[in-house]
Amino acid sequence: VQLQASGGGLVQPGGPLRLSCAASGSIFSINGMGWYRQAPGKQRELVARITDGGSTNYADSVKGRFTISRDVRKNTVYLQMTSLKPEDTAVYYCNADIRPSVTSFSSNYWGQGTLVTVSS
Repeated sequence: VQLQASGGGLVQPGGPLRLSCAASGSIFSINGMGWYRQAPGKQRELVARITDGGSTNYADSVKGRFTISRDVRKNTVYLQMTSLKPEDTAVYYCNADIRPSVTSFSSNYWGQGTLVTVSS
């Protein structure tokens, strides 16, 4: 199982950016998927998470600015970010609870991270 994140880059304050993360490999089912971020010198923190039923939760710092969504058929989760601030600068990691086969238990997987830099 692999999680491939993409979409990071340099964006000006106030601008938008969309991250994508696709799961591939042996996948029987995917439960929750989410995005975390880690800024320099700080601990990794939850940004947003979405359940297999579509319920979402967000960090207070991004509520109203970020939207998480998923395409179940494509095994992909998205993070639409708007009104970006310099303090959103971080490496963003996707995360998913994946059950690889009908005979296995669900495990937690991490993507490789994609850098988002918000600067003028």
